Amino acid sequence: MIGHLAWHEQVVWLTTAQGQTPVPELNELATRKPASTPSIEEMWRAWHTVTQAADRYLDTLTTEQLQDHYEVQGKPLPEDIGTSLQRLIYHYWYHLGESQVVRRLLGHTGLYAYVGRWGTIPPYRPDV
Repeated sequence: MIGHLAWHEQVVWLTTAQGQTPVPELNELATRKPASTPSIEEMWRAWHTVTQAADRYLDTLTTEQLQDHYEVQGKPLPEDIGTSLQRLIYHYWYHLGESQVVRRLLGHTGLYAYVGRWGTIPPYRPDV
């Protein structure tokens, strides 16, 4: 899950937005290859590398930019940048809930409640 979320952040905020892929090994996790269990330490290092770079970029975005669309091969993506940000947040929430289930199955106690199903992700709406 850690590598998967790092891959998602990398592909959106670094590769698509800035043409950078600092941890190309993460692409191996998302290319329909057989399931694997990479080292947790390796995935945490990758996650920290990607999220630190992504945060530096995200901190620069304005409300106007969140309404823009990234382009891939000269064509705008259908979803604006703000909606991509919301999608990534919801993606984290989903996997946090999933990790809680795994922890319960392992017998861990004192866990927080999962936030529940979101259904259709609402689009980004700039401050009015």
